[in-house]
Amino acid sequence: MKRIVLSILCVFVVFGASAQTFSKGDKVVNLGLGLGNTVYSGSGYKTSIPPISGSFEYGVVDNLFDDKSSLGVGGYLGYTSSKYDLGNNYDYKYSSTIVGVRGSLHYDFIEKLDTYTGLSLGYNIVSAKSDYKGLGSYKAESSALYWGWYLGARYYFTDSFAAMAEIGYDIAYLNIGVAFKF
Repeated sequence: MKRIVLSILCVFVVFGASAQTFSKGDKVVNLGLGLGNTVYSGSGYKTSIPPISGSFEYGVVDNLFDDKSSLGVGGYLGYTSSKYDLGNNYDYKYSSTIVGVRGSLHYDFIEKLDTYTGLSLGYNIVSAKSDYKGLGSYKAESSALYWGWYLGARYYFTDSFAAMAEIGYDIAYLNIGVAFKF
């Protein structure tokens, strides 16, 4: 995983830099579909609803380190659910909703490509439901603080529409989707 991230960063550096793609005052909405669930995984788990996420980011600082860097802050919402089937008429259903804030450091390496990394902090709201066929069922809910790290990129096809991808530890190991700049 480290080699992949370093390789991607090296490719960005080799191609040089140009105009800033994310700057102070920009408003961007990301909508993503996750691959590689970080919340419920392992043998026996089957995804009912794949990890989906949405985030909003607002540019707050330009030229943080130099004329290619900027800082953005915003909100995050993610959801996923899975089912764990034990057989013999026992099954468990889990769902997780993450609500939080994110802070991202942006650095422009090549034109039309907004690259960034950041941290998220939030609250993970978890619910579980079990069904023992013939014996009854139960429900439980719990919540806890949540943190995540991500490395992402948005490639702008137009001034306001981009494809996006993020790797890291959030609702999923890999999020792919679209972004809209306002």
